Formats: sequence, structure tokens, C-alpha cells
Amino acid sequence: MSSSTPRPVLRLHPAYRDDIGDLTTRRPVPGPGLNQVDPFLFLNHHGPQTYPPNNAGLPFGPHPHRGFETVTFILDGELAHNDSGGGESIIKAGGIQWMTAGSGLIHAELSPADFKRDGGPMEILQLWVNLPSRLKMTKPDYVGLQAADIPTFTTEGGVTVEPVSGEWLGVKAPIQSLIDIHLAVVRLPAGARFEVPVAPGRTVFFYAIKGQVSVAGTPVPEWNLAGLGDGDRVEVTAETDAVVLLGHAEPIKEPVFSHGPFVMTTREEIIQAIEDYQSGKFGPPPRG
Repeated sequence: MSSSTPRPVLRLHPAYRDDIGDLTTRRPVPGPGLNQVDPFLFLNHHGPQTYPPNNAGLPFGPHPHRGFETVTFILDGELAHNDSGGGESIIKAGGIQWMTAGSGLIHAELSPADFKRDGGPMEILQLWVNLPSRLKMTKPDYVGLQAADIPTFTTEGGVTVEPVSGEWLGVKAPIQSLIDIHLAVVRLPAGARFEVPVAPGRTVFFYAIKGQVSVAGTPVPEWNLAGLGDGDRVEVTAETDAVVLLGHAEPIKEPVFSHGPFVMTTREEIIQAIEDYQSGKFGPPPRG
């Protein structure tokens, strides 16, 4: 394939509103006509919104997961994490949390005490990434990174890239994932252009967090996920100041059987996950 093949936009998937109490929530996947973007399973976009002083904070008390990974981007505000494997941190704006649920973890994602007391702006993305059947029962793990831990760089065209996993234009990200997932937050000033090579056959995950962009000449509005066709590069132009979540990975191409917080390949594995959780095999619940 020639080097002049930008990946085209085949379809747009607008995020739909699915608020959780007073938490503004938009979800582009899964959604109408889109079950997954293999291996990317699920994206919740919380906020942007401003919490008042003396608020109740985020509603994600202790809950289990098995069979996949969660990647949480704290775009604004802060987020406290606790899990049954001993992972614990408070991540502030610009940081990320990468949790490998694997064979099973219970975690809580809540607002720290000072945020509940003082309030403030909050915007968070949570992405679920599948694991192949051979890795679903891998040992759980957790990494919390602050903004200073991410090797952010700016291109000659003024585009700021925050590499989270994999490698971006020769810059190695702090996370090297189990299945070679490349993820970055890309911030484009109005009029800027950004190009990145992506090998043919890999799945591209492209979500417009903020602002108006075009991909290979096709407009992608704010809060839309763009389904891209094949090619060997992704080409983005910003119509306004914009922020996008960009990722790519090899598709797993296995059955996906999900039930709430568990994602496995068969119904029997889901039943086993529920039994293991109920019998305490995921460890002691973290404090919520």
C-alpha cells in the first residue's frame, strides 16, 4: 500500500447522553449500530461540568471487573482509585489510570475529600479495552500516572501529543500494554494538521473530545466517534481548537460475551466470574 493512503471516515457515531445521577455522561460505544471497535469495547465521557462545594462526588463505589482493561483519562479535576489488589492513588488533571482487571479486581473510583469539599471542574474519559481469551485470567495490575509522568511533546505544527501507551512519532509512552495498544490524547490548535502512521489492518479508535476536526477531509464533530476505513496513516485537521482521543491496536477477532462488569468469550465464563466474585475470590473490597 502506498504511503499516500489516509484512512477515510466510513461513518460517524455520535455519543448519546446517558447521565448517571448528576454526572453528565456521553457514550459513543457501545451504541446504536456499534457494539465495539475491536479491541476497544466501551467509552464513557463524563463532563465537562463544574461541581459545587460540598458535593457528593463521583458515584463509582466498589465494583468488580474481569477479562479486560480500563484506561481512565483525567482531563480535568481529580480521581481517587482504590482496588482489591492494593492499587491506590489520587490522579489529578492530565494524568491517567491503567487497570488490568485480568482474573478479577474490585475497585472504587471516587472524588477525593478536598474535591467534594471545594468542588471544581471535572472531565474524565473511561475506555474499556478487551483482552484475548489467552490473557483474560492474567494477574491483575494497576498503574496511576500524573501529568508529569507522561512524555508530552509538541510537533512543529503546534500539535501537543500526550502519549499514554505504545509509541507516538518516535516517543515511547510510559505504558507498554499486553496487546500492543497505542493511545494518546492529541490537542490541536485551530488550523493545525496532525499525521501519524498506522499499519494497515489495525483498528483505529478516534473520538472527538472537544472542538471540530476533519479526518482525511471529512468533518468529525465534537462528541463523535469516527469509524475509519483501512489505509496506512491517520490525517487530522483542526477547524477549531480541538482535543481528540486517538488509539490503534490489532483486532482480537474473538467472541465477546459481556455481562455488566465482566467481559469474557463464553456464557460459562461469565457464570464462573459471578460465582468467583460472590465467593470472595476477587479479594477484599477496597474502601469506598
